Amino acid sequence: MGERTNKIKLLKLWELLSQETDPEHPMGTPEILKRLKDMGIDCDRRTLYDDIKTLNNYGYEIDCSRGASNEYSVDVGAFDLTELRILMDAVQAADFITEKKTDVLVDKIAHLAGSRRAEVLKQNIVAFNNTKSTNEHIYYAVNEISTAIIENKKIEFTYFNYDAGHERVYRRDTRGELKVYVVNPYATIFSDDKYYLVCYDDKHKTMTHYRVDRMERVRVLDEDITPCAEIEGFDIGKHNRQVFSMYTGETRRVTIEAESSLTDVIFDKFGDIKLTERDDKVRFEAEVQVSPTFIAWCCSFGNRMQVISPPTVVHSVREYAHELYYLYSKNK
Repeated sequence: MGERTNKIKLLKLWELLSQETDPEHPMGTPEILKRLKDMGIDCDRRTLYDDIKTLNNYGYEIDCSRGASNEYSVDVGAFDLTELRILMDAVQAADFITEKKTDVLVDKIAHLAGSRRAEVLKQNIVAFNNTKSTNEHIYYAVNEISTAIIENKKIEFTYFNYDAGHERVYRRDTRGELKVYVVNPYATIFSDDKYYLVCYDDKHKTMTHYRVDRMERVRVLDEDITPCAEIEGFDIGKHNRQVFSMYTGETRRVTIEAESSLTDVIFDKFGDIKLTERDDKVRFEAEVQVSPTFIAWCCSFGNRMQVISPPTVVHSVREYAHELYYLYSKNK
């Protein structure tokens, strides 16, 4: 057998075992010999053993279960089927990934299962009632943001919102020209099925957020990020617990009382927080950024949740409730 043919045989043998076996699904010697023969490659038991040994010597780890007919498998640290389904579900659930990119990613994840990818796709039957982004530049934006964070560089970008006809309206400056944002990127956050950039704004001297799927023309700048206390002392986990739907506001420590039936909701939002039980209610304290979305969150539970203190926040909730009452009563 020529050297070229032997190299092809080793390549096809590795391809066969890495794609179609794992520790739970080994392939026996007779099946391997048959599969190689179907590819037009002649091989016998003795040379197969030598070929496996050669691949192992060069770092291609192939496990062997010895018996009347040896069985071989490759464990490349691959995901099992359950893990692949979870990854596929996560991709399909993410709003910021477009339909086109979703299909591509799901197919790539399924290919990690080798010959069993059809089984993974067939059994991935979770349905998601979500609206996908239409911004095909999302991959490029994520790559630029990641590069900037790693290299401690500023980025610039343009930003858009949608009008009533679902057409993009790009933000403009006071002269009517396309507004270019320059910020210090800190981290990205996945919240409420949306992907956000957390960054520091030199102009306004504050941490702020932007939805990545609304960003375009993202570019890493040569300028280093601005060293500041806000970034150095910023706790991304704490921040994520304080904000509601990524709307920022003044950070206040509030006391809230709620029905005991809402404990799961409270823990989901604030984590392992201390609750004090009072009859059929619980009371807790938490640092939050008081924004309209925080107030709306509290009011969404009706009389099952109440802000107790501080008085300024209680007043804000009361004003919000009055505005809603006026809105729904004026047209009677």
